[in-house]
Amino acid sequence: MENIQRVIIFVLDGVGAGAAPDAEQYGDVGSNSLSNTANVVGGLKLPNLEAFGFGRITPMKGVTAVDPAKGAFGKLTPRSAGKDSVTGHWELMGIYLKEPFPVFPEGFPPVVIQEFKELTGLDVLANKPASGTAVIQEFGEEHMRTGKPIVYTSGDSVFQIAAHEDIIPIEKLYELCKISRKMLVGEYGVGRVIARPFIGERAGEFQRTSLRHDYPRYPESDTMMDKLLSAGFKVYATGKIDDLFGNRGISVTNHTTNNHDSILATIDFMKKDFNGLLFANLIEFDQIYGHRNDVRGYADALESFDRFIPQIVGNMESDDVVMIVSDHGVDPTTESTDHSREFSPLLVFGNKINANVDLGIRESYADVGATIAEIFSLEPPQIGTSFLDKIL
Repeated sequence: MENIQRVIIFVLDGVGAGAAPDAEQYGDVGSNSLSNTANVVGGLKLPNLEAFGFGRITPMKGVTAVDPAKGAFGKLTPRSAGKDSVTGHWELMGIYLKEPFPVFPEGFPPVVIQEFKELTGLDVLANKPASGTAVIQEFGEEHMRTGKPIVYTSGDSVFQIAAHEDIIPIEKLYELCKISRKMLVGEYGVGRVIARPFIGERAGEFQRTSLRHDYPRYPESDTMMDKLLSAGFKVYATGKIDDLFGNRGISVTNHTTNNHDSILATIDFMKKDFNGLLFANLIEFDQIYGHRNDVRGYADALESFDRFIPQIVGNMESDDVVMIVSDHGVDPTTESTDHSREFSPLLVFGNKINANVDLGIRESYADVGATIAEIFSLEPPQIGTSFLDKIL
């Protein structure tokens, strides 16, 4: 289609819009990252998102359900098994996973740790589910004495290796992660292996650094990003999009590590002359606030993003479309610090986009990928239904 030349997607990582129909299977009944946060903080101030229809997606104290709204709005239902970032982003790009990535609530079995020792020549510390900030305080000093890397997991499908930058240099840590990625297949095929470097002199002072690096599993079939590249379009990425797709299906990336830098990097890419997809991940809702149940910080991050909306709109071309979505929830108001199985918000706007369109409850996150396929006349994904006819 010639009507739209660029699709710009902002993934608000961990910003859910209410418990999905199968939330009970995941222990997430009652989760609603947006509504519950708004209630706890006494109301959210999101005037710019509100104007496009954000308050029509799920009730939010302080956010009016504007009618008429300037954009299209709805919710996306998760279809793939699991509730992690890889699964959510892959589904947005048209990949359906019938089986969830494996998780290890008791730590990794002896066979995995033994193979790691044999392949790396290193024994490990921890080997348990843990908070990344807490585990380095608990084991950091022993790690510095012994040189043993700290291996841990979480409620997500991850194999994380933490190491002090002065004890195991960054490149060596990355090499350990690459070895682990090749090792962890089949029933042990976690969604991500993650390098977690840190610095500091003693317990209580250790701090993780920005040199984190993720090593994901690769999709077994082409994503919408792959299809765009094959057809001659460009795919620009910011935030951790490159990590989540193993740098596959991307023309140019700017691996930013916080919301502010990711938004600015995305706006910089919007100033480039290209046709295709601009895919941004805003990580802090999940990584900084959701997993730590920091409700006020989570709310502040939403309000900060809202303040960028005029600048985003001001840099849109007449044939651009912006989609604001999520990959899962991380309701910071619940007892759990894990991801939550939630609907993704869906907000769509642009010069050529029909105003005040209720897109309803969509059957899959992959409706985003299916819509991209129709915009650029590509083969549709394995699941997902385009909503292009409703927004143009």
